[in-house]
Amino acid sequence: MENVILYARKSTDVEDKQVLSIDAQLIELRKFAAQNNLRIIDELIEKRTAKMPGRPVFDSLLTRIKNGEVTGILAWHPDRLARNSVDGGQIVYLVDQGLIRSLHFPTFWFEPTPQGKFMLNMAFGQSKYYVDSLSENTKRGLREKIRRGEYPGFAPLGYLNDKRTRTIVVDPQFSSVIRQIYETYSSGRYTLREISLLLKEKGAISRTAKPFCLDKVRRILTNPFYTGLFYYGGELYEGSHEPIISKTLFDKVQQVLKTRSRNQPNYKNPLVYCGLLRCPCGMMITAEKHIKHYKNGNSQRFIYYRCTRKSRTKRCIEPAIRFEKLDQELCAFLLDFAPDKAVLEWLYNKVEQDSIDNVSAQTTASEKLQDRLRALEAKQNMLVDSYLEQDIDRQTFLNKKEQILNEKKQIKEHINDSETNQNRWVEPMLNWLDSLGSICKIVENGSFSAKKELAQKLFGLNLFLHNKTLHLRAPEGAEGAGENGLATPAPQAHFRLYSELRSVIKKSYHKHENYDLDSILVGICGLEPQTSSLSVTRSNQLSYIPIC
Repeated sequence: MENVILYARKSTDVEDKQVLSIDAQLIELRKFAAQNNLRIIDELIEKRTAKMPGRPVFDSLLTRIKNGEVTGILAWHPDRLARNSVDGGQIVYLVDQGLIRSLHFPTFWFEPTPQGKFMLNMAFGQSKYYVDSLSENTKRGLREKIRRGEYPGFAPLGYLNDKRTRTIVVDPQFSSVIRQIYETYSSGRYTLREISLLLKEKGAISRTAKPFCLDKVRRILTNPFYTGLFYYGGELYEGSHEPIISKTLFDKVQQVLKTRSRNQPNYKNPLVYCGLLRCPCGMMITAEKHIKHYKNGNSQRFIYYRCTRKSRTKRCIEPAIRFEKLDQELCAFLLDFAPDKAVLEWLYNKVEQDSIDNVSAQTTASEKLQDRLRALEAKQNMLVDSYLEQDIDRQTFLNKKEQILNEKKQIKEHINDSETNQNRWVEPMLNWLDSLGSICKIVENGSFSAKKELAQKLFGLNLFLHNKTLHLRAPEGAEGAGENGLATPAPQAHFRLYSELRSVIKKSYHKHENYDLDSILVGICGLEPQTSSLSVTRSNQLSYIPIC
């Protein structure tokens, strides 16, 4: 009776319908061993694909054969032993060395002869060909699916895999949640942790019933699948599935993520305020580190902000300021621009109302232009008829036709411009209001870099450090200051206008216990302070354009 080791394998990553399951293989192989007088000294079971070398159980089988423990192997078919050239070559080599004397298969004949080894090589080659062909066919099917715009994978949160049609459809439960978190995060006032808690509140949780980790939230916020696109193999494709959000909203979220990611390493970096402040002498404010050593061996690091003193013609006498003091000054300066809740709510309502009024006015004007356009087309037809009837000469016809065509062109361009620019001011205005509402939160909970970014939006490079105190305008006679004491125009001139509004509200509040914001902020020409030192180009809408 010959001793053999039974080896049974089942692939876990590729479903092969031609191969019996592990239990079925064991039953058939035990029956075959009993019929052929074979003694099974061990049964090795492996659930791993054989298309790549490196199977632990199979490697242990070869080691036992090399150690002379056994000289025979029992398996269902040669493709159970190897589907790659490396493992198949090892089997054939051990047969050549005489370490494997017998290979028993219920579905394949083998003898350790030249003809038997040739047939074994053919079986291993056929097994490898099957794997390679299956892989190529699978890839071809995936490429065709991608060409149709179908994502060949599991649908992300907000979508579902439709098993009936083998397509990806919108999930009615979570699609609105995805849209909400994108709109929420795009404001720049929320962190990934808060978005994770918002997802949990809406029922989107991990398998362990916990909030999504921050990496998972970031992957959701950076997945272009929600815009109708998808990545596959490192390449971007256009999908056929229905998008949940717009590309504009997606790009806005990416910008917020990029800004936060870029500033994150500076969260504990006291040198972050470099490049924000100016000195009255015209130079920029820089930072320097000082380390103080004590007699007991301890040391302490201090950060000071001071003028760069790069001017060779003027000696700057401005004192340096400690980082902690500068941070307090900046926080207080930002909080001075934080709006009252009632004012912010009034501004939001005013924007909404003016937007509705603007749409109504634009619609009425567009209808009048369309009527005028139709009248010109009718007039042009009448002109052609008159010319054909020879009621007017050719020169008169050409002159009148030219006038009509020019007027039609002007009207069409005016209609297109009106449709394109309709309520174009609303989104920038709402972004401005969102920034106003986030001042307190950024000052209280934001990083140093977040405060710097907010200050740059508010004041540009117009913050001056004079006598350890921040000023929006440079002291009188300071170098580097232009008109109105400003070094450069602020990126968001609305904040300067709001400072004027804020001062008017405070004065009015002291005079009148019950004050009306409409009477204070809305003048004859629109939204404006009753007393303002700013030069403003105004319209009858809220879409004013402050001039720096």
